Amino acid sequence: MSDCTHDCSSCSQTCSERKSPDLHENPHELSRIGKVIAVVSGKGGVGKSLVTSLLAVNSMRNGFHAAVLDADVTGPSIPNVFGVHEKATGNGFGILPVSSKLGIDLMSINLLLENETDPVVWRGPIIAGTVKQFWTDVIWKDVDYMYVDMPPGTGDVPLTVFQSLPVDGIVVVTSPQELVGMIVQKAVKMAEMMNVPVLGIVENYSYFECPDCGKQHHLFGDSHIDEIAKKHGIETVCRIPIQPKLAAACDAGMIELYEGSWLDALTAKIESL
Repeated sequence: MSDCTHDCSSCSQTCSERKSPDLHENPHELSRIGKVIAVVSGKGGVGKSLVTSLLAVNSMRNGFHAAVLDADVTGPSIPNVFGVHEKATGNGFGILPVSSKLGIDLMSINLLLENETDPVVWRGPIIAGTVKQFWTDVIWKDVDYMYVDMPPGTGDVPLTVFQSLPVDGIVVVTSPQELVGMIVQKAVKMAEMMNVPVLGIVENYSYFECPDCGKQHHLFGDSHIDEIAKKHGIETVCRIPIQPKLAAACDAGMIELYEGSWLDALTAKIESL
């Protein structure tokens, strides 16, 4: 338009040059954050925190500085997985994350509560505001890859993360059941609506490998993950088996000692961004 002022906020016209408002929140002024990867799922209990932790460990092992922002405020598990139980501290500038044994920076509501077992009985807007503060008020120093452990579903907090944080890509976690496959597509479609690329799909509990004969048994039935990935043009698909040692490492807070190459392809995809 010839009389355009380039101030889209005061204009009701629709044109090719119209700009959508940028809702991203600025991180703390002392923070230095590279890529932001959100780990999502359509439902709970599929191993989202596990995948988040393994990706962060992989990044550290590859020589990068990783951090985990635990956005699952009502069901935080990241501190326990890493064996971190001390409280987060702060100074006159902001809140300081807690470092794991390997040096991964962590921030979770459990690092701020008086008791780890205290429930967080808050309404959606307060929870979403807390997650936003984990981004704006925490001093994340020289982070190459930040992994955001999201709550399940497509509600307030996932929407807040997508709108407030500069998410470079998402990882979708699922399990083999057909019902879960349908829910996975909801998460993928939400990412498409928010114009965030899906970097890969991780199928947890994919199979059980017999320790005697090495044969793989699909305890939850046949997987449909390849079909879903193909339908949405997702190239990277990883599978994590039912692994008792992995579960024991999570329970003991020793996930940084895990052995396995299940997520190597996805890690390489993230580090190629």
